[in-house]
Amino acid sequence: MADTSDFRNGLIIKFKNEPYVIVEFQHVKPGKGGAFVRSLLKNLKTGKVLDNTFRAGESIEIIRVERKKFQYLFREGDFLVLMDNETYEQINVPVVLFGDSVNYLKESEEVEILFNGDEIINVEPPVFAFLKVIETEPGFRGNTATNAFKPAKLETGATVNVPLFINVDDILKVDIRTGEYVERVKS
Repeated sequence: MADTSDFRNGLIIKFKNEPYVIVEFQHVKPGKGGAFVRSLLKNLKTGKVLDNTFRAGESIEIIRVERKKFQYLFREGDFLVLMDNETYEQINVPVVLFGDSVNYLKESEEVEILFNGDEIINVEPPVFAFLKVIETEPGFRGNTATNAFKPAKLETGATVNVPLFINVDDILKVDIRTGEYVERVKS
């Protein structure tokens, strides 16, 4: 059994019967009283972040997870069909595990899935998507100095706010975590 001395950022532990990842921690030794460990934990299923204090030396249960790369093939109702890159086996993953990032996933995009045995703990899509603009108002040359935005519909059907100089058929770099425009990609 592990204890708080084994803490490190990114370690996945079982806390309150749920998988949590340690975002950050700090070992504290006050002048009076026992040592303790302050930690910031993120629930892998719900995404909820919480502060918790452990006594120094308190036992914890480490969850051994396996990371596997999968390729997104297509959407089928409330599931996304993914293919294992090594065995070419296909699995159905509920759309809810992807959250809002599902709006920016293109077919053949690679995602990482964390497994605890056969149970899917978490889905990690790529950080950035490179998507083509299929519909927006026309852009004008030289319209780069203002901080004005307009909506643009992307090839996946998602809509993001972009600067006025963006045109149809431009390729955009979009942050999947926030759904925000990052930059225009040169073709």
